[in-house]
Amino acid sequence: MNSPRLRLLSCLAVPLLAACGAEPSEMAEEVPPPAYTCCEDLDVDKPYHPGQTLTVRWTVHSSDEPGSTSQPVELAAQLTGPFGTVDDLKAASAAPGLVTFTATPVRPTGNPGERPASTIAIGPAAKPGFYDLVTSVIGDGNTTASGSSIIQVAPKP
Repeated sequence: MNSPRLRLLSCLAVPLLAACGAEPSEMAEEVPPPAYTCCEDLDVDKPYHPGQTLTVRWTVHSSDEPGSTSQPVELAAQLTGPFGTVDDLKAASAAPGLVTFTATPVRPTGNPGERPASTIAIGPAAKPGFYDLVTSVIGDGNTTASGSSIIQVAPKP
């Protein structure tokens, strides 16, 4: 049977079937892994009270460095104090009576739209004063970025 309809059908079907097994002509462009920084202003620009939880919302940025694979990273945060004044905090590397509250490490997946956060429980017996919030991005066992902010813990209302 040599009908025009059969020829038309084969002209349409053959290219479609051939495309099913075709491989992409180009590899997809690699997307660099994201970079993380701390924190949103609303996390640090307010006083906290003993017994409250400090939430550190990490900011996700597109990385400038292309990478073939996204290396796993760990986001760490800790709060150390109290210091009597901001100047004391900036001047002191260690002082008697300091306590440290530590967040459980966060291991983001790097998926688009992800909003990682670290939480630090400020102990109910925390003394008022200024605390040093130290944040770190740890990749491949090494700290790749770190930062510091000042958090004020006020007396319980």
